[in-house]
Amino acid sequence: MLTTNFINRELADRISEEIGTPCYVYDEGSLRGAADQVMAFPNAYGLTARFAMKACPNANILRLFRKKGLKIDASSIYEAERALLAGYEASEISLSTQEFPDDDSLASIVEKGMSVNACSLYQLERYGKRFPNTKVGLRFNPGLGSGGTNRTNVGGPASSFGIWHESKEDAKELAKKYGLNVFRIHTHIGSGSDPEVWIRAVSLSLDMVRYFEEAIYLNLGGGYKVGRIAGEATTDLQVIGAPMKEAFEAFGQETGRKIHLEVEPGSYLVANSCVLLSSIQDLTSTGERGYDFIKLDSGMTENTRPSMYGSQHEIQLLVPEGEKRIEKPYIVVGHCCESGDILTPAPADPEALHPRTLPEARIGDLVAIGGVGAYCSSMATKNYNSFPECPEALLRIDGSVDLMRKRQSLQEVVANETQIAF
Repeated sequence: MLTTNFINRELADRISEEIGTPCYVYDEGSLRGAADQVMAFPNAYGLTARFAMKACPNANILRLFRKKGLKIDASSIYEAERALLAGYEASEISLSTQEFPDDDSLASIVEKGMSVNACSLYQLERYGKRFPNTKVGLRFNPGLGSGGTNRTNVGGPASSFGIWHESKEDAKELAKKYGLNVFRIHTHIGSGSDPEVWIRAVSLSLDMVRYFEEAIYLNLGGGYKVGRIAGEATTDLQVIGAPMKEAFEAFGQETGRKIHLEVEPGSYLVANSCVLLSSIQDLTSTGERGYDFIKLDSGMTENTRPSMYGSQHEIQLLVPEGEKRIEKPYIVVGHCCESGDILTPAPADPEALHPRTLPEARIGDLVAIGGVGAYCSSMATKNYNSFPECPEALLRIDGSVDLMRKRQSLQEVVANETQIAF
């Protein structure tokens, strides 16, 4: 299924007239369906599914997922605070962060029930000094990783995420020193879809659980591959989860310990739930030996993934119904004054151009860019060239459209600047 299937020219015209472009358009039905699939993840002794909210932290999406039974994985204290504002209880939030806050913000939420995974020996010692004789999770780098590119691989010797697995004795000594109960082991290897890599990661993670005898939870992170364009595979959670369940059952039979599974998908839940609706504002050509270019009114300010990773996104030019046009190859570019603002790079190579065959374009045409629900709105180069943050809308089950975030005004762009006398 192509990721732009839920939008058509009629709906695009309506959104363009009522809200304008560019605009993120999320599909409620897709969000609910993805949540149901995650909540059905195979497990032996219980499941906690958490939304990695860094993928898309809009409060409306958080509220929808909470109703579907999803808890929260926060990657910063600010995300944890946003989850609270969206209606989550502190006890429903797990924090794994590269940066511990220096003020009392962490303590205030931990004391309300938020759990924390220490991601380094230094963090573990700081946590032990501040919260002795409490529970803590430990995030380990198991020694291997998986990812579509090196930038989405968060395991193995080239990754800084987590306590290196060979330092487990040091971690155990620190936990003992501060009376900490290591109730959870956490690992995350990256964004890949190879079941064999996942099973190896489960085996290594269960070995870590074996070493920390008091652990009753194993969090295997997220990173389940999502196919954003035709030809890309999406991870089948039932296929990848079945051998995980068997591994947990075998561990339980061997040790008598029934380990509760946690997963933390982000992209899987939201990536294909959203399109970026954009307008063609210009066309240009560099001649017979060059390229034909489509210039959009959006770009890396809304989706930096192509420029950063060479990521591929479906691009659909929404031709009016019944109208026939010839097709031709185009390079699609964004509106930033930046040579890297390209939406059609070569796969996994942001430096190379890779033309897309599209209907003959006209200025004013509407374009839907698919697969932008994850790490687009949340990871955009916001306000580059002083472009305002664009709105987010939700296509409801009944076909109505609700605004989830307004378009930013110029006054809001500069609101936190001070005026110094010269």
